Amino acid sequence: MKDQLLNYLKKFDYSFLGSMYAIFFLGILNLYSATHAHSSLSMQNLYKSQMMWFLMANVIVVIVSLFPPKTLLRLSYWVYCANVFLLILVLVMGEKGMGAQRWLVLGGFRIQPSEFMKISLALALARYFSRNRPEKMLFLRDLLVPFIMTMIPTVLIVLQPDLGTGLLLILIFLVVAFYKRLSWKTIGVISLIGIVSGLLMYNFGLKEYQKKRILTFIDPQADAKGSGYNAIQSQIAIGSGRFLGKGFKNSSQASLNYLPENHTDFVFSIFNEEHGFFGSMVLVSLYLILMYRFIWLSGSVLRFYDSVLAIGVMSIFFWHTFINMCMVMGLMPIVGLPLPLMSYGGSSLITFAICIGVATSLSNSRNLF
Repeated sequence: MKDQLLNYLKKFDYSFLGSMYAIFFLGILNLYSATHAHSSLSMQNLYKSQMMWFLMANVIVVIVSLFPPKTLLRLSYWVYCANVFLLILVLVMGEKGMGAQRWLVLGGFRIQPSEFMKISLALALARYFSRNRPEKMLFLRDLLVPFIMTMIPTVLIVLQPDLGTGLLLILIFLVVAFYKRLSWKTIGVISLIGIVSGLLMYNFGLKEYQKKRILTFIDPQADAKGSGYNAIQSQIAIGSGRFLGKGFKNSSQASLNYLPENHTDFVFSIFNEEHGFFGSMVLVSLYLILMYRFIWLSGSVLRFYDSVLAIGVMSIFFWHTFINMCMVMGLMPIVGLPLPLMSYGGSSLITFAICIGVATSLSNSRNLF
């Protein structure tokens, strides 16, 4: 028994867990720095709450990593359906806050099912696409079922409203579909549908505040004290950091509360201000290492389901990181997407922990199962 345990620990892939620890370590320091001078005691203690969530996340990573990929395959559709049911419950009896209805209170815990839908969709898409031969090129008709699978939770999430997460699900679907191989004709049709859908969404589907975010992205100074305020303050924070930054706990944007949501959507702005370009490149490098491990994993596993799932999980991390960093730098409109393992939020942290656990399970399966 002892030899089996030692053999298991020896073959266990610690790389994903190590990346999670490295990024979270920077994140918890940044969260403490961003909130330590806040007038509210509850805000000052957010880092303690985040550390409690992280302890739970560690347990979840270990538990999920123990599930063989064959078990993940069997559970994929069940997890997807359960998450869709939770999204329906959110619309029926969800808790409201900040103008949206996104949370469920279960057993004293406040959870956000839309966060868990990201990994649920990746699991379901991996199972569906693994039914066909890896070398088979996909045409438009082959994408109908997975597209419907994507749009059901997307619509439910957009109704909350949470446009950012809804669009993220579509991006996950596109990454997985492209990985499976699409014909050029299919790519052209998807691009055309995307352009037309975007125009229709802007004119008939977006609320006024969502349209303002797009206009603010184009010209933040047009409403500098209103919808453009966050974008301007974020860019001030990033620019004032220069090369080496102002130092730990020396962010004026955080201490003077010039930048709202500096513990969630705009954590990267505060990190830039305190640690400058050099510190930001260290953080970006950690994310790139994690992305590389996902891509390596997709080519190293033995089963096609495992490969597609690795890419699906990678897309969750990639799009969160790319969109969050771009929006705080003024390169994209502001949407409510957290920076993985850096932004405050229990549901978000647990979701990324599940992703790390899934990746570890897939990697371990190459040697253990």
